[in-house]
Amino acid sequence: MKLISTIRERLGIKLFLSYLVIIAVSSVMLIGTAEFLSPTALNRHITRMQAVLGDHPGLAADLFENFNAAISEILTAAIIVALLAAIAVSIFTARRIIGPIQVMMKASHNIAAGDYHERINVLSEDELGALARSFNRMAEELEETEQRRLELIGDVAHELRTPLSSIRSTMEGLVDDVLPADPATFMNVQREVSRLQRLVQDLEELSQAESGQLSLEPRVVTPNEFIRPALERLENQYQDKGVDLKVHTAPDLPKVWVDPGRITQVLLNLLGNALQYTPSGGDVTVRVWSEGQEILTEVQDTGIGIPPEHLPHIFERFYRVDKSRSRAGGGSGIGLTIARYIVEASGGRIWAESPGLDQGSTFAFTLPLAS
Repeated sequence: MKLISTIRERLGIKLFLSYLVIIAVSSVMLIGTAEFLSPTALNRHITRMQAVLGDHPGLAADLFENFNAAISEILTAAIIVALLAAIAVSIFTARRIIGPIQVMMKASHNIAAGDYHERINVLSEDELGALARSFNRMAEELEETEQRRLELIGDVAHELRTPLSSIRSTMEGLVDDVLPADPATFMNVQREVSRLQRLVQDLEELSQAESGQLSLEPRVVTPNEFIRPALERLENQYQDKGVDLKVHTAPDLPKVWVDPGRITQVLLNLLGNALQYTPSGGDVTVRVWSEGQEILTEVQDTGIGIPPEHLPHIFERFYRVDKSRSRAGGGSGIGLTIARYIVEASGGRIWAESPGLDQGSTFAFTLPLAS
């Protein structure tokens, strides 16, 4: 049982045994063929030799016996040579095959132990090389996932720290009678609690979006059914800040198959960001038109703009162009991520463009037309 268990666990032994089986089968076939064909062949050759050497009573028997002995000797030597060749080939093949596999096993154990920097060298262009490249890609993705997980924990802790610190300082001030127990003080606490609630809600939606469980209730709607509510909700804020909000929609826009509430959420996020980063006296323009089988919605501002190196990451969770921004100044960094998931779940695309700092930015997304 121990021998069988060892054979099952060792690939090198399996390779060696497979070569032995090949040699055994080949030997049986070779010996069987020799035994089957040698009498006829030997008789034919002996008859020819007798015609040359003359008719001697024991000559045929001696020739037949010697030929058989020679064939047996040759077959025995061939089997021994084949066995030695099998051992050498099995050792060589085992090193070429089992060596890289053992390296991968060691690397996988290190990754399982938390060392996500582990990589293996690609030494060939065959299937083992392809396996090594796939292993390295998997290790890179695991390392990136772990890095994002650590960043997420740090970002959430940072986002929670600011409102909790504000609430704590306010409560300490109330206890020490440094702050008056009036409605204004309690309103400050309520605002910080509202921040925490919004952050928790954003995190919940982000979790649902990343797990593919974001709830959507699509139906056939006109673009005005998600454009008008977003504009109405932010109209007063634009007026208070002195930012001019312009809207240009193409006439007779076709209908789309979306969840109007979710798309309103996307548009609110884009309009809110445009308002946040556009100074007083600036402009924000919303354009909506149809192109092919899609509706395009564009939010263009004259705000602070986005450096080109940040554009590929602008929709990543908790990503901010200015890392020093607080939640109050820069948002949670989740809204654009959720917007991307909503648009993609609706069958559309979303992207951002900007010529650079202080040159404004443009956020646009597409939605498929209703069939």
